[in-house]
Order: sequence, then C-alpha cells, then structure tokens
Amino acid sequence: MASNVLNRYLFEDLSVRGELVQLDEAYQRIISSKDYPAPLQKLLGELLVSTTLLTATLKFEGSITLQLQGDGPVSLVVINGDNEQKVRGVARYEGDIADDANIHDMMGKGYLVITIDPKKGERYQGIVGLEGDSLAEILEGYFANSEQLKTRLWLRTGDQDGKAHAAGMLIQVMPDGTGKPEDFEHLEQLTETVKDEELFTLEANELLYRLYNQEQVRLFEPQPVEFHCGCSRDRSGSAIVTIDRTEINDILAEVGSISLHCDYCGTTYTFDEAQVSELFREAGSGNNTLH
Repeated sequence: MASNVLNRYLFEDLSVRGELVQLDEAYQRIISSKDYPAPLQKLLGELLVSTTLLTATLKFEGSITLQLQGDGPVSLVVINGDNEQKVRGVARYEGDIADDANIHDMMGKGYLVITIDPKKGERYQGIVGLEGDSLAEILEGYFANSEQLKTRLWLRTGDQDGKAHAAGMLIQVMPDGTGKPEDFEHLEQLTETVKDEELFTLEANELLYRLYNQEQVRLFEPQPVEFHCGCSRDRSGSAIVTIDRTEINDILAEVGSISLHCDYCGTTYTFDEAQVSELFREAGSGNNTLH
C-alpha cells in the first residue's frame, strides 16, 4: 500500500504534468493532536494534500503555507510544508460543527492565504476569496487567475482498513504554452474516474496505468512526505525568557510551574521554579558575554 509519498509525472506527448500524493501517518499525526470534528478532519486532510501538491511545484528551497481564515465556527486552518515535504498543521474552532458541514459552513466569510517563503529571495503572499463549492475549486480559481495555468485538483479523505487516509491528484498544463485544451480535457475526464480506494491503496505506477494506459507517462522518483513539528524543550525555554520576569513569577506563585503547549503536535513542555530560574540565569550570563 502506498503511504506518505509524493509522485510527480509527465505526459510526454501532451504538455501536461501531474502529481499524486498519498498520505496516512502524516495525516493521522495532524488530526490526532486535537479532538477535531469529522468535517474539520476532512478539511485538514484536503488542505494537507493541497499544500503537498503545491509544495511539489517549488523550484527552490523554501516552504509554502496554506491558511484558511474565517468568521465561522472554524477561525483558522493552517498547513505548512517545505521542499523536503516535511509537513505540519493545526486548526482552531469553537462551538458545534454539523456532521455534514462544508467549507463555507465551517469558515463562514473568509479567505485563503497562500504564503511562499523561499530561503533565498523575496517572500510572496496571495489572498484568495473562498469562491467555489470546495477547496479544490478555490485553488483551481487561484491558478487560473494568478498563475494563468489550467489546473485541476482531486482531494480525497476517508478511512481505509480502519485508518484515516488523505490523497489527491493534480494535473496542470505546462507553462510553455504548447498544450492543447482538448488534451487537457481528455486527461481531466480520465482522472475524474479515480476511486478513493485506488488513491488510498495503489502504488503510483499501477494507479497511473489504470487511469492513463493509452498515454505515454513518465513517472519520476517518489519523494517521502513526513510529519515534522520542529518544537522542542529548548525552543520553549527560549520563549519563556522573552516574557517579563514579574509575570513569570506570578504564574509560578499561583501554579508552581510554567507549561507551554504545542498546538501542532500536542506536546506540553513543563518547567518548575528551579528550571525557570536556571533559564533566566543562562539567558543573563549569555547577555553578559555579549556585552
């Protein structure tokens, strides 16, 4: 069974490129960090797949962040991924979410922020209105308006063998302008037939053969996708010493310790009074050496 992998492919004779991403553990790590309602788990999966597909288009070292914001029950859904396909994500919500809630029910009046952050070069940010019945349609509109590239996405989430899976496909005309509209429409019709079970279980070469057995498809080396948070006890300690010492002392007097919780992975880092004092002592000695 294919899992946590991204595949890129190219139609040799049709000036169209494609991507296929299949995720299980990476998706499961994200939705297990909090008790998310089922529709929000689905939206997180779709945003995760979308981010991975878009990150695959990067031609440089850097990251892409897709962030949904709105005034509905769900105020924030964010997924971050980089060129090494290390991903993380979180959502924030309040109140009840109906079992059949769609993206508009959850987000209310909102927008999608796409941030491209290269390690070298300028940061780019685009803001997209939630125009479309699904996240896939919203992103297709973004590509049509901002990139002028005909693009289709298929985003799927569900259970397979009792475990949560998220998967998706993208096809896009090559930017060289040689692609024909009828070729793209033909590939759209073929890709539309893909079934959830096929996306969740089949290896890339078998899946692509089932869909496009009459076409010349070049499949590139797969790239693994993994959940990666980046939080640590050291980073949490560094954050504590940026807070006013008086405020820290008040918390210690009331609670007896300082705890920082990571929303991305669910880890809590706790520091008792002696450990907090050591953090400030080390920060102070560091400042003294600098001056």
